[in-house]
Amino acid sequence: MTISSTTVKNSYSGDGSTTTFNYTFKIFADSDLQVIIRDASATETVKTLTTHYTVTGAGDAGGGTVVFTAGNIPASTETVVLRRAVPQTQAIDYIANDPFPAESHEEGLDRAMMTLQQVQEEVNRSIKLSRTNTMTSTEFAVGASDRANKVLAFDSSGEIAVTQEIGTFRGDWSASVAYQERDLIKDTTNDNIYIANTAHTSSGSLPITSNTDSAKWDLIVDAASASSSATAAAASATAAAASATSAASSASAASTSASNAATSESNASTSETNAASSATTASTAATNAGTSETNAAASETAAATSETNAANSATAAASSATSAASSATTATTQASAASTSATNAATSATNAQTSETNAASSATSAASSATSASSAQTAAEAAQAAAELAADNFDDTYLGAKASDPTLDNDGDALTTGDLYFNTSSNELKVYNGSSWQTAAVDSSSFATKGFATAMAIAL
Repeated sequence: MTISSTTVKNSYSGDGSTTTFNYTFKIFADSDLQVIIRDASATETVKTLTTHYTVTGAGDAGGGTVVFTAGNIPASTETVVLRRAVPQTQAIDYIANDPFPAESHEEGLDRAMMTLQQVQEEVNRSIKLSRTNTMTSTEFAVGASDRANKVLAFDSSGEIAVTQEIGTFRGDWSASVAYQERDLIKDTTNDNIYIANTAHTSSGSLPITSNTDSAKWDLIVDAASASSSATAAAASATAAAASATSAASSASAASTSASNAATSESNASTSETNAASSATTASTAATNAGTSETNAAASETAAATSETNAANSATAAASSATSAASSATTATTQASAASTSATNAATSATNAQTSETNAASSATSAASSATSASSAQTAAEAAQAAAELAADNFDDTYLGAKASDPTLDNDGDALTTGDLYFNTSSNELKVYNGSSWQTAAVDSSSFATKGFATAMAIAL
């Protein structure tokens, strides 16, 4: 016979009740037919002859039927695929000098054509270059371990390359969802971004770090740490400001104490001056008292003389006696004033000593306040430096929103592997792989704007 049809495969939808399905191409034996069932999750299962189905029509040019056995009838969610699978072997043996075996020879030709059609069917399902296209090499030598979790791509020359691909953003994590390798999700408890390293159906609850499937996720963006660093930086800045305020208050108190000490020293000096003045006054009063006493003695002498001369002038004697009594009274008054001045001088000296002691205490307090102010200022500077370092480290990793790929980080330093920024021209999150910028995540809902980019903006 001739092979006039290129059909090598038939496909049908199951309905849970139909048991018989037709194949429309020739086979030589029941085993030349392969039966495959594809379920709703795209899992393909090759069924076993006799166990799951039987075949009729082997050898017929128009084909035959596949009849499923009880318990193996395809369900409504399953697809039935019947494909020819003639062995790629040559079993015809020609014997010398025998009559030419036309039937056997034709069967050999048919088998050869059938295998060619089978190969062509597989080629038709393969990815290939167009007839006018070219590529230097369609081979790659990357080993299995290096290919793990990677994808085939094209390099800058259009050649095949094995490279990393972040994955597809699936939104917020939820339980009972079928996730595939490289799917991206957000942990709503801390805004962290994770990538699936194993296909699985999710279970348990958030956060991912304590989830029953935590080993099936790898952390991509540690938003929680970024937020903590930002909070710590803000707290450090606040502490630095508080320390600076305390330092200023301490400095003001020290200045006030120094001013009070100066005032006390001035008061002490004034008290000493007053004491010296009082002592001088007392000395002057004592001198005046001595002079008065001398004058009294002279008056008494004069009185004696006057009594001797009484006969000559009784009136003059009486006047001299009156003058002597007046001089004695004046001497007594001046002596009392000298005693009072001496007492005042002693009190002033005591007050001066007390003021001097107070001045020394104020000076000591001022020195202590100045030391406290210096310590507080040092602590404030250290806290401010820590806050600036934390903010700078975060700023060196996430470069913020930019219109195009940056060539340096925000400090003007060289880019490092793992640096991130949000491209405002294409609305994409990009990551630096050590040599170039590549898209970190792409999906129809612009997840970088909704998830990670928002978290970065808040953190900054």
